[in-house]
Amino acid sequence: MSAATKCPFHDAFAEQRKQGDAMPINFEGEELTMLLSYEAVRDAARNFKSFSSDAPFRVPIPSEENVRTIRQLPIETDPPEHSAYVRLIKPYFRRPREEYYIDQVEDIIRAQLKHAIWVEEVEVVRELGLPLQCQALTLLLNVDESEADEWIGWGIHVFNDGDGEEKGSSLEDYIHRKLDEAEAAPPRDDFFSAMAHGDVNGRKLTRDEMVGYINLAFAGGRDTIIQSVALMLALCADRPDLLDRVRADDAIVEPAVEEFFRMSSVLTHIGRVNVCEGDVHGVPTPADRRISLCWASANFDEKAFVDADVYDPERSPNRHIAFGTGPHQCAGVDHARAIMRTLLRLLAEMQVRVEVLDAEENVESHNDYERRTGYERLVVRLSQE
Repeated sequence: MSAATKCPFHDAFAEQRKQGDAMPINFEGEELTMLLSYEAVRDAARNFKSFSSDAPFRVPIPSEENVRTIRQLPIETDPPEHSAYVRLIKPYFRRPREEYYIDQVEDIIRAQLKHAIWVEEVEVVRELGLPLQCQALTLLLNVDESEADEWIGWGIHVFNDGDGEEKGSSLEDYIHRKLDEAEAAPPRDDFFSAMAHGDVNGRKLTRDEMVGYINLAFAGGRDTIIQSVALMLALCADRPDLLDRVRADDAIVEPAVEEFFRMSSVLTHIGRVNVCEGDVHGVPTPADRRISLCWASANFDEKAFVDADVYDPERSPNRHIAFGTGPHQCAGVDHARAIMRTLLRLLAEMQVRVEVLDAEENVESHNDYERRTGYERLVVRLSQE
């Protein structure tokens, strides 16, 4: 089976899990303790007192000291501070649960699919996934859809698609410009205005806090949504029966998408900081060493999922942790679900057939593991049956 047509999911940590719940790794010169089993990852994600997120720039892996200058909020804090920060943005990140929001997401995705069908061949990552992600983000932030045009120009990842430092600076310049405009205007119902005029525990936000919120809103779900779109199309090319099953019973959409999230786990892992020196699942770990919570390993753990390496669109229950778990669970989970459920449903409803013409995979390759995380380039032909 060629690289262009094979199933996009694989378990990169099967052999490592056989050796234990955790392992020491060297990640780009940094010694980390990587947690592998579902139980170890889940429990650590919920235990912020032992494994802290109160570590600016050190929650992402690799760390981001060279591409931004401020702490991302709310993710790089711990409760109770984290809880207060979350309350301010919750109204925006709950909107994707509403029917009107899903209808607007459908309009965006339907238009993108119609265009892709019309042009016959489309490079999914940049020509479909990127504009789809940017246009959907205007809904989440409740800003004019024309803003998406500028965001598309930043590329796949606002930090790393090209010169990382230059990209990060461009994003921060944009954020400061939008905040200046929001502070000069009366309060409105968009995300920039909420930052400019909002407060946490009765205290007005500092400019750094405003930037930290918006920075995460742009960076946190950009390449993950884009790659999820590409991976879903690759899955439908590999498993055309999936669209047949959705057409026969659209109740399968939700479990099929949750299983997709479990197996794709676009974000391989995320960092925490070990608070006290000690043994972490058999790995001696000094204080201040980073812990890797490996979602991609946990979601394939045979102890948590029967036939974990099989894509089962009707898997139930499905307690995957692709979006994390505990107080730091991804704020954009409802937005991601709205996009991917709508995409799968429309592919089925519009009788779309997906054919992969060419593919160049993204591969994370390190001393201790090698993992496919999506596509650098994915060319498909979308046609209607």
